[in-house]
Amino acid sequence: MKNKKTLGQHWLKNREILMRIVGDAKGCLTEVAPEKSTKSIDKKNEVCYNKTSGTVLEIGPGLGFLTSALLKNYEKVVAVELDEDLAAKLPGLFPGHEKDLEVVNEDILQFNLERLPDVYDVVANVPYYITSKIIKRFLAEAGGKKPRKMVLLVQKEVAERLAAGPGDLSILGVSAQIYASVSLGEVVRATEFTPPPKVDSQVVVFDVYSRDQLGDIPEKGFFRLVKIGFSSPRKKLVSNLAAGLKISKTAAASALAEVRIPENARPSDLGVDKWKELWYNLSMRGLV
Repeated sequence: MKNKKTLGQHWLKNREILMRIVGDAKGCLTEVAPEKSTKSIDKKNEVCYNKTSGTVLEIGPGLGFLTSALLKNYEKVVAVELDEDLAAKLPGLFPGHEKDLEVVNEDILQFNLERLPDVYDVVANVPYYITSKIIKRFLAEAGGKKPRKMVLLVQKEVAERLAAGPGDLSILGVSAQIYASVSLGEVVRATEFTPPPKVDSQVVVFDVYSRDQLGDIPEKGFFRLVKIGFSSPRKKLVSNLAAGLKISKTAAASALAEVRIPENARPSDLGVDKWKELWYNLSMRGLV
């Protein structure tokens, strides 16, 4: 089937890579199962050859290559596909799976998460153009319906931004790391996809916190501060704070000094904890 460019469709067919992506969700080293039962299985990874109880949500299953791997490993697969033609054909690709495969022809950004159980995973090869929206949907907006774990195959540059540490952080990285521990999986070359995209992809793994890292900090106020801090990413943080909060540079520098942030620091230099400390300090001063 010809892909629809407007939906960002690029299909990954490599079975070994697909199984390793599933393994990232299950927390083990999933490999292609041996064809003969006489072949030994590493006990450490034995769970990866068995179907786990639970539900996994797949976003944009497309031609069903990842769906096939998920059906081998999860008790229930909910596949949400925006493309009407693909959604209609997907069930027919998996005869005998009428009970453990549910295909929903819907926009994932409009999908009602209340249809899912309290504990579920998200595994997907997502279109690049909605990556940020998907992350926001499942981490910031999902409330009590956040996934246990989310494993996404995304543009390599975006994956690196999501998992970046102090020195390379962006608003996207801060926004993700407030809600989950973020780590990188393997790089998948563009040539592994049909049709190949213009850039390589990378697996990014979100181990979602049961509670976000904000504590008693109001979410809206915290992210307002982060947006002010990153208003001009290449400028010094002290300048961005002074302009965004409408305070003097002296006051901004004082706030930074009190939480041990150098005056010449840029917004990308701060980790999540430092952003929280800065918010508390500015809040005590009545500035946020």
